Amino acid sequence: MEYTHLGRSGLSVSRLCLGTMNFGWKTGEADSRAVMDRALDEGVNFFDTANVYGFDAGKGRTEGVLGSWFAQGDGRREKTVLATKVYGGMSDWPNDTFLSARNIVRACEASLRRMGTDWIDLYQFHHVDLRTPWEEIWQACETLVAQGKVLYVGSSNHAAWQIAAANEAAARRNFQGLVSEQSHYNLLTRHVELEVLPAAQHYGVGIIPWSPLAGGLLAGALEKNAGTRRNEERNQKRVEEHRPALEAYEAFCRELGHPPADVGLAWLLHQPAVTAPIVGPRTMAQLEGTLGALEVRLDDAALTRLDEIFPGYRPAPMEYAW
Repeated sequence: MEYTHLGRSGLSVSRLCLGTMNFGWKTGEADSRAVMDRALDEGVNFFDTANVYGFDAGKGRTEGVLGSWFAQGDGRREKTVLATKVYGGMSDWPNDTFLSARNIVRACEASLRRMGTDWIDLYQFHHVDLRTPWEEIWQACETLVAQGKVLYVGSSNHAAWQIAAANEAAARRNFQGLVSEQSHYNLLTRHVELEVLPAAQHYGVGIIPWSPLAGGLLAGALEKNAGTRRNEERNQKRVEEHRPALEAYEAFCRELGHPPADVGLAWLLHQPAVTAPIVGPRTMAQLEGTLGALEVRLDDAALTRLDEIFPGYRPAPMEYAW
């Protein structure tokens, strides 16, 4: 396993991040524990969750599964860099949602109880809250850091100007601020290259891409669907929308001699702003299928070809102005 620092922090994390969103509702608890054990055995030390995960099985369920796994001992908690998130509503009451100081502190304490741990390594804002000032947000985070309940803070789904505003506000308070940003980023979805990635690099914020394989489109969708029952209507529509690019992509992957999923993840790992893509397996086989990406090396010619198939963006304003 390869490791890198999370943004400008001194925290070492694996180049793949285990996303646990499926655990406890799409993936049963026993299977979830087995996947986490295998990930840790393979050196994946970076686990991502959120307080709202569990959905149909109940919000908080996924954090509860992590808690039961940590409770088995054998250094599981100590070996894991644990990331969770706050923002989504945990009830119908108005103060159980968003990023007020009250919700940040109380949601953190609830996550700690569900996971049976004393601290969260990376506490992330699941979405931007435009109605709460950064001064209030940082006041709450400073309290949690001072209490040892949170070690680092990150964001998710934030725009570049919001990352800048957050870290400038933190600097005024002599607080570390954001060290990471979770963004929707893959070969098909590259909007963050306009401003989010340049801002992240400027502020030393590590990018943690979610949906790195575009919901499976970059994992050999054409090949997997060939000769089988047509996929559900929504996914099939997405395949047809991108069919020419996907055909070229899968053909190029065959030339490289690597599975499409490995190439898609490897491309992200070659991007300088990226810390670790989030892989969210439902099964052990899916976890095992992601590990090969770490062995894929893409030369300049391969990277250029992938840019031709899936054109990206230059940093703003060069993308649209002289």
